[in-house]
Amino acid sequence: MILVAVKDGESLDKAIRKYKKKYERMGILKEIRSRASFTKPSIRRREVIKKAVRRQIMFASENY
Repeated sequence: MILVAVKDGESLDKAIRKYKKKYERMGILKEIRSRASFTKPSIRRREVIKKAVRRQIMFASENY
């Protein structure tokens, strides 16, 4: 459960903004999406490697 401390005189919009930031930082939505479907560990590792290769290629092309 997420609790947001609201000060006296603070607007509702500001409190909602605080809630959304906290919600995003905790990674709740990301976790829900990851639990929606199972991915095998081997596929997960493969995705991490692909991401790293793409990143290396991008940084290499920027340096030249």
